[in-house]
Amino acid sequence: MKKLIVITALIVSQLSFGQFGKLLKKAENVVNGKSNISLSNEQIGKGLKEALDKGIKEEVSKLTKTDGFYKNEAVKILMPSELQKVEKSLRSIGLGNLADDGVKMLNRAAEDAVKTATPIFVSAIKDMSFQDVKTILMSDNKDAATTYLKTNTNKSLYSEFNPVVKKSFEKVGTDKTWKTIITKYNTLPFVKKVNPDLTDYVTQKALQGVYKMIAKKELEIRTNTASRSTDLLKKVFALQDKK
Repeated sequence: MKKLIVITALIVSQLSFGQFGKLLKKAENVVNGKSNISLSNEQIGKGLKEALDKGIKEEVSKLTKTDGFYKNEAVKILMPSELQKVEKSLRSIGLGNLADDGVKMLNRAAEDAVKTATPIFVSAIKDMSFQDVKTILMSDNKDAATTYLKTNTNKSLYSEFNPVVKKSFEKVGTDKTWKTIITKYNTLPFVKKVNPDLTDYVTQKALQGVYKMIAKKELEIRTNTASRSTDLLKKVFALQDKK
């Protein structure tokens, strides 16, 4: 035992303070289970991008289906605030069905618009640098990846969504329905006339819905190890778990 202590002391005496510090750090990593996660930058980047792809395919695609917005309470588009009084007035005079149709058509337009989102997200994910990936992965914010996508896609998505919403309004007769709704309301006595920009309103709400669903999947992958369905996802997000 004494011999072992002497040998250890001789080894330590040959190390500089900095070298000894590094040795201690390596030992600490072994004790804490932080070693042996041998992932290249490319693998880490691929893992995070896989997680984002998963969010888009599993959550955003749901929004493009019939009732994807309309029957999803988390993202359902309701009457804009300035038209809530319109809805109340219509229901009070027995025109509840007209109000219901109006709301349904707003959601149908959003469902149509979101179908154009995937290529824009794919492009944004492809352009991520390793520094972007590292910052997102190790962030304390559980929606860091979603925030990145929002920053880098919001403008492009708006440009894509807006004309689709407008065209969808025309296709399903939303423009006529809402013209009837607003005309009916504006003929009521003692009301302030309204004429909201419903195309912009639905476009903005569609965008909010998209990012909300991606954030939901991101949070799930970050916090629930069972949702990491591939070996790469498990390895990459293990880095986050151990930080």
